[in-house]
Amino acid sequence: MTNLATLRLQRIVDRLLVPWRDAIGPGVTIGVVRDDVLSVHRSAGLANIELDVPIGPHTTFRIASVSKQFTCAAILALAAEGRLNLEDDIRTHIPTFPRLEVPITLAHLMHNTSGVRDMLEIMRLGGVDLGQACAAQDLLAAVCRQQNLNFRPNTRYLYSNSNFMLLGHVVERVSGETLADFLDRRLFAPLGMTMTRHTPTTDELVPGLATGYLPTPNGWRRAWHRFPLHGEGGLVSSVEDLALWHAQFGVPARYGDTLAAALATMTPFENGTPNTYARGLRITVWRGVRTIGHDGLWPGFKTSFVRIPDHRAAVICISNDGTSDPHDLAFQVVDAVIEGAPGVYPVPPMPHWANAPELPGRYVEPRTGATVDVGRDEQGRITANQHGVATWMLPTEDGRLATSRGSADFTMQFRDDALHVERDAGVTETLRRAATEPQLPADLPGLYVNPDTAATWTITATDAGATLRVSGPLLTNVGPWEIEPIEGDCIRICTPLTLYRGWIDVVVRRDARGQVTALHVDGGRVKGLMFSRLT
Repeated sequence: MTNLATLRLQRIVDRLLVPWRDAIGPGVTIGVVRDDVLSVHRSAGLANIELDVPIGPHTTFRIASVSKQFTCAAILALAAEGRLNLEDDIRTHIPTFPRLEVPITLAHLMHNTSGVRDMLEIMRLGGVDLGQACAAQDLLAAVCRQQNLNFRPNTRYLYSNSNFMLLGHVVERVSGETLADFLDRRLFAPLGMTMTRHTPTTDELVPGLATGYLPTPNGWRRAWHRFPLHGEGGLVSSVEDLALWHAQFGVPARYGDTLAAALATMTPFENGTPNTYARGLRITVWRGVRTIGHDGLWPGFKTSFVRIPDHRAAVICISNDGTSDPHDLAFQVVDAVIEGAPGVYPVPPMPHWANAPELPGRYVEPRTGATVDVGRDEQGRITANQHGVATWMLPTEDGRLATSRGSADFTMQFRDDALHVERDAGVTETLRRAATEPQLPADLPGLYVNPDTAATWTITATDAGATLRVSGPLLTNVGPWEIEPIEGDCIRICTPLTLYRGWIDVVVRRDARGQVTALHVDGGRVKGLMFSRLT
């Protein structure tokens, strides 16, 4: 007989799955673990539309960045054996990594404080997105080509897939095994995680693997990607296996509290402010309750895996529907799990300024060129869009709004027709409303080169303004990319993506005579790239 608490959760989950229940399309699966029992596991939608195969208990999915905690667990296992040290310089294990002024340690990589630029964005700025083929050595070469960092190690936080790709290579070089074999032998097999495996390429046959889908005007299409995957996101798994991974943290005879505590260990920034990204895991406090988790995103697949240690619970939500929002679904279930428990408080009210009709719009920081587009979604929630990634904002106790998720968290307050923003490590800035009728700089067209991306950009004037074409290490004459004026010498270059329409913030640099010398480029996970103008 089902107890009433479980029955309640089952019905809440069933209601969340209604949009996928009768639709002919991809779907969602949700699991809830309570007290070492997978008490709820519900699914809706199709694992494969063409074959009319429904999502079931043994359907597997690409879990993308949820893989990062397993890569960190592998590093911790090798450290426990004395085969490496978390303070090792990355060049100790990967000698081809560039020699920089400040050594980058394995610990920096695990906490996303290394400053190493994100390889996916490096490739994109060189003209190659997920839909084009590349090899693992291309990604490693792109990272090892970098002569500068986003910031000095341990002074800031910025999410970077490069960190965990490098850690995966360290596991292989120290262990003498492939990452797939090491993870299976040391983690998956002992825990009975028979549906979890590292699958670096898309041509490998994987039992039970759902097809990922993206929307079209007439229905759905298969989500396509041709990049290899490594320690940053190469795992295929299931709700059942992730439930097993959660459950083992409470079994001292296996890894238990030692591994759980090690993975959840946070280290402060150099200035003493906290960094809430632990080791492949994000630590947050939701309604007074500590949560430990991570999301995953890859073409056609989305995952949210949230552990609630103080409530001996976990919520797992995975989807092969590129339009779904497993993070939102998961936290609605988290609300149901913690509701009424001691110490749980309601979501704070929205600050009064959030209702100001003049709030939506585009904001810019003229010195750095950073832009944020503020709007409202279909549900009336305030959204903030950076580099093409929109997130809805949550109210805080002190009257601000905070990003609900994302790789560049921040809080904001609207005052004096400007956004007052606080980012990681306590860094603050003020973004004011951008010009309403901006114009592109007339002298922008020309050739620009950058050694870190090994790319040449050609900007050409058009009747509508200007466009950009890219010639990089793998592809030539990619584009055209649109260029939008923001204000003065601040512009926005739109970079078409497999997943969404992204952009980079650019500031035109000039010499003492006012001549254009370079473009200062900031992407979501790549900062401070300089494209020098060729004369």
